[in-house]
Amino acid sequence: MTRKPAKSSPVWVDPDDAPEWTEDQLDRAELAEGGKVLRPAQGTLTRGRGRPKIDKPKEQVSVRLDPDVLSALRSGGPGWQVRMNEALRKALGI
Repeated sequence: MTRKPAKSSPVWVDPDDAPEWTEDQLDRAELAEGGKVLRPAQGTLTRGRGRPKIDKPKEQVSVRLDPDVLSALRSGGPGWQVRMNEALRKALGI
């Protein structure tokens, strides 16, 4: 019968081994004294989550279409909603 290998002990990391903060990090860090925030943080070290906000986001609407119109739009495969938007723009002259 085979034996389970002994668990390895976790590697201890000395907190003093952490890299030094750069001037940029210190400039952006929150400054607090006695639990009172004197200067809030000025950004992050990483990008924000998700896509960037756009100036004119599209609006979701509900539209009733004839079955033959809808099947013709969908017959083009993925991207049919974009093509429908382009066709409406062209028909409206915008």
